[in-house]
Amino acid sequence: MAVLVRFAPELGRWLTQNLDRGQLPQALVGVMRQQGMDARAAQAIVEAFVDARQRRQPVPVDSIELPDNDAPAATARLAPGTRIHAADREIIVYSRADDPVFAALGNVLDADECRTLIEMARPRLKPSTLVDPVTGHDVVSDQRTSSGMFFQLAEDDFIARIDRRLSALMNLPVENGEGLQVLHYPVGAGSEPHFDYLQPTNAANRESIARSGQRVSTLVTYLNDVRDGGQTVFPTLGWAVSPLRGNAVYFEYCDDAGRVDPRSLHAGAPVTQDEKWVVTKWMRQRRFVPAGNVGSEGMMR
Repeated sequence: MAVLVRFAPELGRWLTQNLDRGQLPQALVGVMRQQGMDARAAQAIVEAFVDARQRRQPVPVDSIELPDNDAPAATARLAPGTRIHAADREIIVYSRADDPVFAALGNVLDADECRTLIEMARPRLKPSTLVDPVTGHDVVSDQRTSSGMFFQLAEDDFIARIDRRLSALMNLPVENGEGLQVLHYPVGAGSEPHFDYLQPTNAANRESIARSGQRVSTLVTYLNDVRDGGQTVFPTLGWAVSPLRGNAVYFEYCDDAGRVDPRSLHAGAPVTQDEKWVVTKWMRQRRFVPAGNVGSEGMMR
C-alpha cells in the first residue's frame, strides 16, 4: 500500500521556481534534507515534480503517494561481473550500481564499427524530434538540437551483428529491441532532461505499450571522442558519463511488474568542443512491433 506524504504548498512553489531557474533536482533534494525532511520523502517529492513537468501535467499541490518500501526489489537484467561476454565480444564493466541499475561499459564497439555507423547514418540524418506527451506526435523541439536516424532491425549483415551483440549485452532477445538510433550533436547541441520509458499520456504511447510492452532499458554507445562537454548526465542521481569512442552507458528503468523509475531522468550536456555521435538501443518487455513501417517509435521521450 502506498503512503500519502503531505507537504506545504509553499514548498511546491519553491520547487517550481528553482526548477524553472535550472537548479539540479538533486541539489533541491539536498536543501530539503538540510531543512530536516526525510530523505526518501524529499527524493520522491522532487521526482514527482520533475516527472509532472516532463509530462506537461500539473505538479502536485500538497501531497504525493510514496511507494511501499516492502515492494520487491528489481532484479538487474545486466549480467554480473567485471567482464560480460556478449555474442562476439567481451565487454568491460568500468563501474555499476544496483539501485537503480546502471553501468559504465567499455569495448562495446571498436573504432572501425564506430566509423562505419557514422558513415552509414550521415546521409540519412534528419532533425531530431520529441514525442508530444498529449498528442503522441513527433515534433521538432528546441529541447533537442541534434539530428538523427533509425536503422531497421537487422537491416543488413553489419547492423544485424551489432543488434545481436547489444541484445546479448542487455540480456534480452534481439526481437525485443527497437532499431538502432544514431544521433549527431554539433557544437552547442545537447538535450534537456527526459525519460526513455513511454509515458501513457496519449493514444500512440498507450497503443505502443499494448503492442510491445514498456521500454525497460537503454544502452547509449559513443561513436567518437569528445574533448569537452557532451556528457550523459543523470541529474537526480548526480552521475555523469563522458563520451569516449566505443564506451557506453547502460541503465534500466522498468521492472517485471511494469513499474518505471523516474530516477532514470537523464540529459545530454551541450557539446563545447568537437561534435558528438552516439548510437542508442532501447529494449522492450516483449517483441517490438512498430507502428507502420518506421524503425522505432519517436526519436526520444
